Amino acid sequence: MKYSIIVGLLGLLMTLETTAQVSNIKDLNTHLNYISSDELNGRLTGTKGIDKAATYISKYFKSIGLKPYYETFRDTFYIKKQTVAYNVIGQIEGNDPLFKNEPIIIGAHYDHIGNSKAVDGDSIANGANDNASGSVAVMQLAYALKDSKPKRPILFVLFDAEEQGLLGSTYLAEKLKSEDVNPYVIFNIEMVGVSMLDKPKQAYLTGYDKSNFAKIFNEYANEEALIFSPQAKDYQLFKRSDNYPFFQSFEIPAHSVSTFDFTNYNYYHHVDDEAELLDTEHIQSLVNVWAEPLLKIANHSEKIIKLDN
Repeated sequence: MKYSIIVGLLGLLMTLETTAQVSNIKDLNTHLNYISSDELNGRLTGTKGIDKAATYISKYFKSIGLKPYYETFRDTFYIKKQTVAYNVIGQIEGNDPLFKNEPIIIGAHYDHIGNSKAVDGDSIANGANDNASGSVAVMQLAYALKDSKPKRPILFVLFDAEEQGLLGSTYLAEKLKSEDVNPYVIFNIEMVGVSMLDKPKQAYLTGYDKSNFAKIFNEYANEEALIFSPQAKDYQLFKRSDNYPFFQSFEIPAHSVSTFDFTNYNYYHHVDDEAELLDTEHIQSLVNVWAEPLLKIANHSEKIIKLDN
């Protein structure tokens, strides 16, 4: 009898270790308000503002127990040999050595454009939706998954210099390839601060028909969490965010997820892209839906998510 009780308790503990937690919306609001604040002056690559953002994210990753993927959370690269830029990378180590070089990557770009055309004396393009919203979603997912013990490593990457032409993601993809690291899938988060007008609980996946990612993900979520967007295909959004360099380098399922549907937010690259206009409960609800499917994907022993030939 005692033996069976111990076995049952061990089984319960193993279940708890591999279950995603729910992150705190209070933390989400704190992160969003700071990253999109005037103090960071629009987070242009190479400025003091984005340096402060990198410090803030790095400290948060450390505070929740993530480990840096490289020597520090900042992975430095240079643009035209003069502008210093930083991807910020935290990780949950995988528990199966067979998959140590096959991580899943959950990412978003945290840079923005700095200043834009002034409105009522305000020239700071705060970039709350673009892409502080995606950045805080990554941070919330990191919290939700921090105590999990996945088979594959999970990398949480905040990309720099997306606005300069996907430079941070291009740099990391090339670097990982040179290190014989072959990511399994890429889940990149782009502009999720407000819900789609006609699909408030869903997000669309760019490159939806290029793999079976959405099919597998939705099965794990027990709902149609990720959907197809004709507009995303028409505007070729698959090629316009940080998923794309990984698709090019590795030919793997690499997608971005978004709720910006071209009708629900009027302040793209605009000084009025402020945190107060975003729906933080919406962002949190997405995180709560996404965490468990992403953990299940990180626990894949076989690569069942594949490109659609």
